[in-house]
Amino acid sequence: MRVIFFGTPQFAAAQLTHLIEQNILVVAVVTAPDKPAGRGKKLSQPAVKEIALRYHLPVLQPVSLKDEKFLSELAAFKAELFVVIAFRMLPEIIWKMPPKGTFNLHASLLPDYRGAAPINWAIMNGEKITGLTTFFINENIDTGAILKQTTMSIGENETAGELHDRMIEEGKILVINTIHQIETETIQETPQSQLINESKYLKAAPKIFKEDCRINWTLSGNAIHNHIRGLSPYPAATAQFLNEDGRSLDVKILMGKFEGKQQENAHFALVTDNRTFLKVALADGYLFILTIQVAGKRALGISEFLNGFKFNGKWHVNFE
Repeated sequence: MRVIFFGTPQFAAAQLTHLIEQNILVVAVVTAPDKPAGRGKKLSQPAVKEIALRYHLPVLQPVSLKDEKFLSELAAFKAELFVVIAFRMLPEIIWKMPPKGTFNLHASLLPDYRGAAPINWAIMNGEKITGLTTFFINENIDTGAILKQTTMSIGENETAGELHDRMIEEGKILVINTIHQIETETIQETPQSQLINESKYLKAAPKIFKEDCRINWTLSGNAIHNHIRGLSPYPAATAQFLNEDGRSLDVKILMGKFEGKQQENAHFALVTDNRTFLKVALADGYLFILTIQVAGKRALGISEFLNGFKFNGKWHVNFE
């Protein structure tokens, strides 16, 4: 069965590599155009393109998915199935093109967590269980008929980055099994409408913006801990430290640990020995900061950070 693969980042590149190694007949790859990156603004290739070139596969990089030349090139490959992983929304003229359909791998148990950032929001919301779903693409984002799903637990301290990497491995199995069952016409489709009733509240996973990253220090310690790990390592939870003399420090917090206990410090105060620990006093305990990054600097473990920065005087987090 002739397959065309659509994808861009490393998550997709790992799936493409596995398909090729499992002898799936990938006849072409569609990915994003090269983009300037770094200080020199040198053109950088998408991770998927690097894999495609390594295996000498044709690569299409359309600026517009409705470009007539691109659509003609796509149709000329006479693919029977399109596989889409971490790519932009496809117009109907594309996803309807292959006779066996177009399916997507999504990093949640649909219909929950439709949207651009399902891994992040599941952790930020304190979920214990998540998973992966393959589904046929239709005219609305993440709403097509479910093909296969696999369930995964989320560790108590697991970050979005760690879950992302585990999902790469689980996704390989799910995508291969989906392709084989589509090819042998043994796949079972489940409309998402069958999994939704009036009493079910669907959890969403919209794109994450700058304001979503700022830590709300008035929340419970566990909620703050989930917020930090759900955004780690990227785009990372942000905070501002303020000193009584008016100084401020903008930081990203990449790793933390919550300790629930009664404490005598004023709420939102920064508590430190200036050598081994830095913690924020909350209403229900302490949030220990374990990995921190000052704007424009590299991420540091807290002991290394405190070697170079001393909290003299009274400091607190900006909670407004």
